[in-house]
Amino acid sequence: MFEALTDRFHGIVKQLTGQARITPDNVRESLREVRRALLEADVQLSVARDFVARVELRAVGDEVLKGLTPGQQVVGIVREELIKLLGQTPVTLAGSPHLPTVVLLAGLQGSGKTTFAGKLGRWLKERGKRTLLVSADVYRPAAIDQLERVAEQAGAGFWRAPDGTKPAEIARQGLEQARTRGFDFYVLDTAGRLHIDDQLMTELADLKRGTRAHQVLLVVDGMTGQEAVKIGSTFAERIGIDGLVLTKMDGDARGGAALSLREVTGRPILFLGVGEKLDGLEPFDPERLAGRILGMGDVVGLVEKVKASVDEQSALRMAERMRKSEFTLDDFLDQLRQMRKMGPLEELAKMIPGMTSKALAEAKPDDSHLKRYEAILLSMTRRERRSPRVIDGSRRRRIAAGSGTTVADVNRLMRDFDQAKTLMKRLRHGPRGLMGLRGRRG
Repeated sequence: MFEALTDRFHGIVKQLTGQARITPDNVRESLREVRRALLEADVQLSVARDFVARVELRAVGDEVLKGLTPGQQVVGIVREELIKLLGQTPVTLAGSPHLPTVVLLAGLQGSGKTTFAGKLGRWLKERGKRTLLVSADVYRPAAIDQLERVAEQAGAGFWRAPDGTKPAEIARQGLEQARTRGFDFYVLDTAGRLHIDDQLMTELADLKRGTRAHQVLLVVDGMTGQEAVKIGSTFAERIGIDGLVLTKMDGDARGGAALSLREVTGRPILFLGVGEKLDGLEPFDPERLAGRILGMGDVVGLVEKVKASVDEQSALRMAERMRKSEFTLDDFLDQLRQMRKMGPLEELAKMIPGMTSKALAEAKPDDSHLKRYEAILLSMTRRERRSPRVIDGSRRRRIAAGSGTTVADVNRLMRDFDQAKTLMKRLRHGPRGLMGLRGRRG
């Protein structure tokens, strides 16, 4: 997501901060690059033009040009305006004081509404909310069956109307079910079309009116580029929407939809969908996304992933074992599993400040060796994991055969384990211990 745009902005940031002297001319030259980068990312022309104009108005002022760090000030202005463009502050899904809160999902066919319904059900469940999912899509074959499967995976409730029930009646009966059964949220998945037409708009308007929907969320495929702006504008005018959801943002999306939609529709982006798995839902945060686009990383997001993946009690036990120098291959296995829970290494690396796609390509983060290491560790006996010193040559051959790997892979794991164990010992002694480790390597 946003890789090309991030790389272009990273180059512009380096150029500006590296200037010995900032003048109106080189500011405008850099902003031409900014405009070009936005257009290449599929940002709508008028949005890109207005964004650059606002930045230029602030950046060529005397306060900036005569400042001590003019390049950094210009970058700061670009960041502030980018945050404004994206919506200034995060907006979450609003609940109603009168339960259930009715959330109607709208969008074209293939935008990912059904998958998002499951992701939203799971997201709400993690926050202690009970959600009922209902599909009013009577046109697409197996659409209702798909939502039933997704609801089961998400741990959300599901209700199916009798065959032949009209969409408006499905919506009404579904709402009654949600009320009777005491659900906090009622999420109504609706039919889409390949293109916007009057029949779709009329049906959505009827469903919105019939359920008195508290929130109408427009789900847009992030890979549709500038077409997403036209879709957003039409739905906002004809139906009225309260928030936006961008799906498939982990693919080859250029990101222009995210930068254009909020500006054009005047409605906040609430969520980004990343991946097909039901945990692939990110609440939209303008400030953090602006940092990622400008190559400043997303340290807050990285910390949140660590918190969500690492068990606190397990971490405390690990700290105690480190203190006693009892780090074993069992502990190494726990660490590997927690790393895998945080998601692909490549996605984690993108959150590190200054990590461009070029640097990422050179680093080549690879998850496959984590799976290979886990297989090797699981092929060991409990005694071997607790007392690695007993693992001799014959045991290494057996472990390699049992895990479907090679002896070289087993040797590599043992070397990495020894390095990790050495680091753990050094950490006991604080900064001095780490300095000693660095001195040895030199």
